[in-house]
Amino acid sequence: MQLPSHLHLATFLACLSLSGTGAYLAGAQGETPPQEPRPEDPRAVLSKTLAQAGIHLDFDHQAVSTLARIEVTDQLLEYLAVLPHGAAHEAMLVLGGRRSPEDSVVWAEFLNTAILALGLEPGQNARWVEKNPAPTQEELRQGVSAYDVFPPEGDGLFLYLAWREGDERYVYRLEDLIRDLDRGRAMRRHPWVYLGSRMVDRGPDEPQAFAAGLEGNLINISFFAQGNTLITGALAECVNQTTWLPNAWILPPSGSDVLMIFARERLGSLPESIDELLPGGE
Repeated sequence: MQLPSHLHLATFLACLSLSGTGAYLAGAQGETPPQEPRPEDPRAVLSKTLAQAGIHLDFDHQAVSTLARIEVTDQLLEYLAVLPHGAAHEAMLVLGGRRSPEDSVVWAEFLNTAILALGLEPGQNARWVEKNPAPTQEELRQGVSAYDVFPPEGDGLFLYLAWREGDERYVYRLEDLIRDLDRGRAMRRHPWVYLGSRMVDRGPDEPQAFAAGLEGNLINISFFAQGNTLITGALAECVNQTTWLPNAWILPPSGSDVLMIFARERLGSLPESIDELLPGGE
């Protein structure tokens, strides 16, 4: 599918609402508006448009779902999910299908649009603040950091992976599928903070680009100061970059398709509208 060059939520919804504006103004002036077909619900139009890109927006259950491919299962992770042209060698999941880099950039904007439609506002990325007073030279030699690190804050999402194998259905909180080597347990469950990425310069005479799509990195586990991803891990221990490993005992093999779910609230069970999207089952 050839994707449009841009789709921004506010503009899109504003355009959809224009069809009803003329009738409203005519009615306000005492005129009888012409009888026209009732415009389709803007939310339904948005959901239909996103579904054509493989992104399923469920307003009723406040969730977004899309297919992902298992990538890394036996190496350290810095990213949770990337696009095909992103840092796939250190990510557990690849999203966006087998699109070209150009279409993948636009697909990332579609995913961002779907998340915005759930009502999230971009949060604050992790911050590094110099300690005052600064550590002594001896403390620095002993490994004491010169900075206090403050985890990301803001609106969060609960992330899930789900798939079928034969007659069995598997649904996991994403953290259960990541090993924390420092703790010797699965990653602590928490809401992942929505950052929303940002627009970045590409060069002289070039239009700005959506950073998450341009770089191909959508969700980071370890903190990165740039704040270019859509979503970030938000635990204090995410400052570490050599701690996170896929839980290969549970994950299906590399190359397998799974469904990734972004939910505003914890899911007590999988809604039927999402369950029917699960891959696998052969």
